[in-house]
Amino acid sequence: MQTYHGGCHCGAVRFEVETELTAVTECNCSICGKKGALLHRVPAERFRLVAGEDALQTYTFNTETARHHFCRHCGIHPFSRPRANPALYTINVRCLDDYDLEAEQPERRRFDGKNWEQAFEKANFG
Repeated sequence: MQTYHGGCHCGAVRFEVETELTAVTECNCSICGKKGALLHRVPAERFRLVAGEDALQTYTFNTETARHHFCRHCGIHPFSRPRANPALYTINVRCLDDYDLEAEQPERRRFDGKNWEQAFEKANFG
Protein backbone atom coordinates (compact mmCIF):
# COMPACT_ATOMS: atom_id res chain seq x y z
CA MET A 1 0.00 0.00 0.00
CA GLN A 2 1.32 3.43 -0.93
CA THR A 3 0.37 6.95 0.13
CA TYR A 4 -0.34 9.42 -2.66
CA HIS A 5 -0.76 13.18 -2.37
CA GLY A 6 -3.03 15.30 -4.49
CA GLY A 7 -5.11 18.40 -4.77
CA CYS A 8 -6.67 21.00 -6.96
CA HIS A 9 -4.89 23.27 -9.45
CA CYS A 10 -4.48 26.30 -7.17
CA GLY A 11 -3.39 24.23 -4.15
CA ALA A 12 -6.21 25.29 -1.83
CA VAL A 13 -7.53 21.70 -1.60
CA ARG A 14 -5.03 19.03 -0.58
CA PHE A 15 -5.61 15.35 0.20
CA GLU A 16 -3.82 12.05 0.78
CA VAL A 17 -4.93 8.52 -0.08
CA GLU A 18 -3.46 5.19 0.84
CA THR A 19 -4.08 2.60 -1.85
CA GLU A 20 -2.77 0.13 -4.38
CA LEU A 21 -3.33 2.05 -7.59
CA THR A 22 -3.28 -0.61 -10.28
CA ALA A 23 -6.56 0.25 -12.01
CA VAL A 24 -8.58 3.35 -12.87
CA THR A 25 -12.13 3.74 -14.10
CA GLU A 26 -13.07 5.81 -17.09
CA CYS A 27 -16.75 6.79 -16.89
CA ASN A 28 -18.70 8.30 -19.77
CA CYS A 29 -21.55 9.78 -17.73
CA SER A 30 -22.54 13.39 -18.32
CA ILE A 31 -20.23 14.81 -15.64
CA CYS A 32 -17.22 12.45 -15.72
CA GLY A 33 -16.99 12.63 -19.50
CA LYS A 34 -16.88 16.42 -19.40
CA LYS A 35 -14.37 16.47 -16.52
CA GLY A 36 -12.10 13.94 -18.18
CA ALA A 37 -11.53 12.32 -14.82
CA LEU A 38 -9.85 8.97 -14.28
CA LEU A 39 -11.37 7.51 -11.13
CA HIS A 40 -10.12 5.32 -8.31
CA ARG A 41 -12.13 4.42 -5.21
CA VAL A 42 -10.80 4.20 -1.67
CA PRO A 43 -12.48 3.52 1.67
CA ALA A 44 -13.04 6.58 3.87
CA GLU A 45 -10.37 5.44 6.34
CA ARG A 46 -7.75 5.61 3.55
CA PHE A 47 -8.66 9.15 2.50
CA ARG A 48 -7.56 12.26 4.37
CA LEU A 49 -8.42 15.84 3.53
CA VAL A 50 -5.23 17.69 4.47
CA ALA A 51 -6.29 21.26 3.61
CA GLY A 52 -9.05 23.23 1.97
CA GLU A 53 -12.30 22.12 3.52
CA ASP A 54 -13.40 25.76 3.37
CA ALA A 55 -12.47 25.92 -0.35
CA LEU A 56 -14.67 22.96 -1.32
CA GLN A 57 -18.02 23.30 -3.01
CA THR A 58 -20.31 20.37 -3.73
CA TYR A 59 -22.35 19.66 -6.82
CA THR A 60 -25.16 17.09 -6.95
CA PHE A 61 -27.62 16.21 -9.69
CA ASN A 62 -30.15 13.56 -10.73
CA THR A 63 -30.56 11.33 -7.63
CA GLU A 64 -28.39 13.73 -5.58
CA THR A 65 -26.61 10.73 -4.07
CA ALA A 66 -23.17 11.35 -5.58
CA ARG A 67 -21.40 14.36 -4.13
CA HIS A 68 -18.98 15.93 -6.60
CA HIS A 69 -16.52 18.09 -4.68
CA PHE A 70 -14.61 20.86 -6.43
CA CYS A 71 -12.43 23.82 -5.48
CA ARG A 72 -14.42 27.06 -5.48
CA HIS A 73 -11.26 28.96 -6.50
CA CYS A 74 -9.93 27.00 -9.50
CA GLY A 75 -12.87 24.70 -10.31
CA ILE A 76 -10.92 21.42 -10.27
CA HIS A 77 -12.76 18.27 -9.10
CA PRO A 78 -10.18 16.30 -7.05
CA PHE A 79 -12.60 13.79 -5.47
CA SER A 80 -16.22 12.80 -4.95
CA ARG A 81 -18.45 10.51 -2.93
CA PRO A 82 -19.85 8.08 -5.53
CA ARG A 83 -23.47 7.21 -6.16
CA ALA A 84 -22.57 3.51 -6.30
CA ASN A 85 -21.23 3.59 -2.72
CA PRO A 86 -21.33 6.98 -0.93
CA ALA A 87 -19.27 5.60 1.97
CA LEU A 88 -16.22 5.56 -0.34
CA TYR A 89 -14.19 8.36 -1.85
CA THR A 90 -13.56 8.45 -5.57
CA ILE A 91 -10.38 10.32 -6.32
CA ASN A 92 -9.54 11.85 -9.66
CA VAL A 93 -6.19 10.18 -10.37
CA ARG A 94 -5.28 13.10 -12.63
CA CYS A 95 -5.16 15.23 -9.45
CA LEU A 96 -2.41 13.15 -7.82
CA ASP A 97 0.96 14.91 -7.65
CA ASP A 98 3.08 11.80 -7.21
CA TYR A 99 1.50 9.33 -9.61
CA ASP A 100 2.67 9.19 -13.22
CA LEU A 101 -0.11 7.74 -15.40
CA GLU A 102 2.19 7.29 -18.38
CA ALA A 103 4.86 5.45 -16.41
CA GLU A 104 2.51 3.33 -14.29
CA GLN A 105 0.07 2.36 -17.08
CA PRO A 106 -2.79 1.25 -14.77
CA GLU A 107 -5.51 -1.01 -16.07
CA ARG A 108 -8.27 1.20 -17.51
CA ARG A 109 -11.76 -0.04 -16.79
CA ARG A 110 -14.63 1.47 -18.72
CA PHE A 111 -17.92 2.23 -17.00
CA ASP A 112 -20.98 3.07 -19.11
CA GLY A 113 -22.29 5.88 -16.93
CA LYS A 114 -24.59 7.06 -19.73
CA ASN A 115 -26.55 3.89 -18.94
CA TRP A 116 -25.84 3.97 -15.21
CA GLU A 117 -28.47 1.56 -13.87
CA GLN A 118 -27.68 -1.21 -16.36
CA ALA A 119 -23.91 -0.70 -16.01
CA PHE A 120 -24.13 -0.73 -12.20
CA GLU A 121 -25.89 -4.10 -12.26
CA LYS A 122 -22.94 -5.55 -14.22
CA ALA A 123 -20.16 -3.79 -12.28
CA ASN A 124 -18.36 -4.97 -9.19
CA PHE A 125 -18.16 -1.93 -6.92
CA GLY A 126 -16.85 -1.89 -3.43
